[in-house]
Amino acid sequence: MTATLYPQPSPEAARKRRDLAPDVQAAFESFGRQLFADGALDAKTKQLIAVAVAHVTQCPYCIAGHTKAAQHAGATAQELMEAVWVAAEMRAGAAYAHAAIMIASLSEDR
Repeated sequence: MTATLYPQPSPEAARKRRDLAPDVQAAFESFGRQLFADGALDAKTKQLIAVAVAHVTQCPYCIAGHTKAAQHAGATAQELMEAVWVAAEMRAGAAYAHAAIMIASLSEDR
């Protein structure tokens, strides 16, 4: 991650998070290990979902970390890009679908 807008991940920041809430940090790490293990969905599919969601939530740390994890789980660059395109369509589709709220809110008696 080369952007300067966000601080670079560091061992110091990780240690500080752990020091500030050790039990919560341990629970979060355990949750992540369990969640991303093979289950009804394999680890690669879960990581592809994570990459897509990371793009929708626009988390640069998640994008970088889950891209690497997806590749480690066997995802190809083409699969990763397709996951991002699915996320992009879903995000654009939501804006389009929500136009129904705007249309319903239009006043005929301006």
